[in-house]
Amino acid sequence: MTSSTPSDEPTYADRTYRSGASMVAGVLLLLLIAWLVIDALFTGAGRAPWQALAAGVFLVPLVVALTLRPAVMAGARRVLVRNPFRTIRLPWSEVEGLRAAYSTELSTTGGAKYQVWALPVSLRDRKRALRQTSAALREGQGAQGHVRPAAADQAVSELRQLAQDDAELRAAAEAQGVPVPGAQEVTSSVRWAWEIIVPAVVGAIALVVLFATA
Repeated sequence: MTSSTPSDEPTYADRTYRSGASMVAGVLLLLLIAWLVIDALFTGAGRAPWQALAAGVFLVPLVVALTLRPAVMAGARRVLVRNPFRTIRLPWSEVEGLRAAYSTELSTTGGAKYQVWALPVSLRDRKRALRQTSAALREGQGAQGHVRPAAADQAVSELRQLAQDDAELRAAAEAQGVPVPGAQEVTSSVRWAWEIIVPAVVGAIALVVLFATA
């Protein structure tokens, strides 16, 4: 899946991966929370409106974090993994491996491992792909070009290809004694999503205080 990214992250605009099901669920949950909070504000008595508002402040960031926020943005030189509460930026040279078993995991050359929330593994999709592959082989068609792999497996395969392309480019540049284009601009970082954490904590504290002093 290809998409564009915000202007402050132009180097990740080549490919963007998100879970469509999670995004749909997130929008529906946000609409439900909004309806409940608005209803409580206009019809609730006593502290109910304030409690509903605090609950909304607490729940909305969590729903956004778990459903709408997760994404993988991959370019030629680097990859960005946006998880619910952290954002990981890595050049491909620091990515040791990507695998999709029961969940998708990225490992780095420094020994760190990160779950990739944007690429959930569906065992049902994987079993369906295996059945289709087996059926194609029995019919003598061959699996190549006839069977679409599970979404997470397909995404991991594409990301691995980007990593391999980067490694080949680096090897060729090193052999010629020239710098890799754009390599000097690639840095690694891990940042906490304070824009998610702070509102959720504030909402949780307000909710506890309101119920404790009721």
